[in-house]
Amino acid sequence: MSTIERIHLEIIRAIDRLGSLTAAADSLHVTQPALSHSIRKLEELLGLEIWTREGRSLRLTQGGEHLLSVANRLLPQFERAERQLEQFAQGERGTLRIGMECHPCYQWLLKIAAPFLKAWPGVDLDVIQKFQFGGIDALYANDIDVLVTPDPLKKPGLLFEPVFDYEQVLVVGRDHPLRKAKSVEPEQLIDETLITYPVSVDRLDIFSLFLTPGGVIPKRHKLIETTDIILQMVACGRGVAALPKWLVKEQQARFDLFPIRLGKQGIAKQIFLGLRIKDLEIDYIKAFIEIARSSKSLAK
Repeated sequence: MSTIERIHLEIIRAIDRLGSLTAAADSLHVTQPALSHSIRKLEELLGLEIWTREGRSLRLTQGGEHLLSVANRLLPQFERAERQLEQFAQGERGTLRIGMECHPCYQWLLKIAAPFLKAWPGVDLDVIQKFQFGGIDALYANDIDVLVTPDPLKKPGLLFEPVFDYEQVLVVGRDHPLRKAKSVEPEQLIDETLITYPVSVDRLDIFSLFLTPGGVIPKRHKLIETTDIILQMVACGRGVAALPKWLVKEQQARFDLFPIRLGKQGIAKQIFLGLRIKDLEIDYIKAFIEIARSSKSLAK
């Protein structure tokens, strides 16, 4: 019976990352002959080739590609588990890993981090933004402990707690003709350059809740990753954006911005914390949720 060991996964990941047996052997602190022997042994156990040679380079076979995907999925979990166990051994509580599924939520989280870290000196915070718009899978895989998202999904074993209410608004600069408007309708944005985060249109509220129902496509759609750059672009008259009202008000003096209601009724949103139901009784996770709920004053 074949047995895949952790060292096999580390070898295949190291060779794929570093590109050669020599470099992989150095990174794993083994000799190249020992590494080559481990590869041959694994291939014998599995009854298939993991790599084929193309000149001096190695190319993964179909089986090798599958094994690499397993390595990339499992090894980070081993490494995180070891770090957390080491923290436990040192008397620490561990790390609360937070995944972010919305860009402006990061600014909100900064308001929560300080009081939480002060209240829980034995718990570290780790913010993982690479799970943007894939956080449900990260929760199921135990890659994160809490997911910050404006778009909860009902899934078995998960709970989404609303912690923060806010209004999504249009943001314009001082010289924009809509600056003094109390609200805007979709057709008023037909000739605008709309600046958003680099997210699929169906995940953007300005489209799904405002423009698309109104049958409107803006003249230009520009993608920018960073909140500060979006605000600077809007302030300089390079376009308009849709952002949380609390964030706009917080940055209003710095960037000379003006929030405008989207439609006469506005667009009401919430930030949710998603977590595994089985983790509900962990004391520092419960405390994090309570501190997050206290942030509601930011929406005023």
